[in-house]
Amino acid sequence: MATEWPTAGDMMTAKPITLTPDSPLSQALGIMKARRIHEIPVVQNRRVVGMVTFDAIARRINLPLMTKVERLMLLPPIVGIGTKYPELSEQLLATGMRAAPVTGSKSELLGIVSRTDLVRALPKIPRLAEHRVDEVMAPLNLILQERDPVRTLLGQEALRHLETHPLPVIDRKGGLSGAVGIADLGEVLWRPTAQGHRDVENRGDVGEVEVRAIMHSPAVTVPRGTSTGAAARLMSRERVSSVFIVDAGRPAGIVSQSDLIGLAVGGSAPSEGAIGDVFVQIQGLRASGDPAILADIDQVIARGLRRIARYVHPVMLNVHFQPHASHRSGEASVQGRLNTDHEILYASRTGWNFYAALNDLLDELETQARRQKEERREGLHQTSTRLVGNDLAETSADPELEARIQSATRGTRRRRRR
Repeated sequence: MATEWPTAGDMMTAKPITLTPDSPLSQALGIMKARRIHEIPVVQNRRVVGMVTFDAIARRINLPLMTKVERLMLLPPIVGIGTKYPELSEQLLATGMRAAPVTGSKSELLGIVSRTDLVRALPKIPRLAEHRVDEVMAPLNLILQERDPVRTLLGQEALRHLETHPLPVIDRKGGLSGAVGIADLGEVLWRPTAQGHRDVENRGDVGEVEVRAIMHSPAVTVPRGTSTGAAARLMSRERVSSVFIVDAGRPAGIVSQSDLIGLAVGGSAPSEGAIGDVFVQIQGLRASGDPAILADIDQVIARGLRRIARYVHPVMLNVHFQPHASHRSGEASVQGRLNTDHEILYASRTGWNFYAALNDLLDELETQARRQKEERREGLHQTSTRLVGNDLAETSADPELEARIQSATRGTRRRRRR
């Protein structure tokens, strides 16, 4: 039976908080902190003109707090009240935003739907809730120590990871003691006075503050093998955007809201052998600032997906790039997760540069896809053989009929041997 997907109208928050283009940055930050939200629609004459996000603000920490939000607002995905869960998931993942305005026929704001809303609805959708967190968890490419200074979080690499999910913080023994998210960082980046200006006297000390002073603890965790439905319920109950996967008390991976809702992308698949609209997420390269690199990587991925599509229908590909510490060698690791129409494939490779590692990873995914198709065919053959056996068992009550069937089978085998 086909999945009955909920729509934006089913999940949205009606009459959300909004800002106008001339609202000051201090007002936006105050609302985000008080309401624990990361995006606020910007409206003018009741029509949506943009969205201001905490991630965008975090990248412009030197702006005065009286700056108008129109200088920071982004163009959000705009969805209708009837937009279904899979399309909502894809829109949010494609734009990297946590929420989208829901508008009417005249672009008037009707509500807002967020990743949190989608995760809250996920346990009621069996095809999404019956997976295991091990299938969708992302690697932990950056792990913090309790005594690391906050300035560690202000680098491009750390900010890039924080935009995706909180970072784990471990103690001296390697145990998970807490986590730091983008909102935790905001607590020390902006300290306005009554006049609305940043507290310049304290700003210089922010970088020396230890991470353990701003982390939230304990971190929300689940063990390996937990269902995605259970993880979604835990996220909703604890009001967090991700949960850490732990193994013997140590962080082994992380599952974020985007990982969970990504299971809905590609809800309807074209026939085998066609690529269709494969959703591709690339993480770890945003800070490179070189469009040529991303264009080349897109071509490598497209070629790899065409090869993979000969065996399975690819639905969603997540690629995590991680450059090695030695910049002289240029080595890099890449980890991939490919959602197909039948299951999820994983691979991890290291190469002398991004392209070599990515090529090796796609080759490995192609090998797994070919093996998956062969196993499916073999399974169908075995099922067909079992069905023939059952039919023969059912005819054993008629010895004469059974004898004729066995005689015909032996005659066929003899002809094949000749």
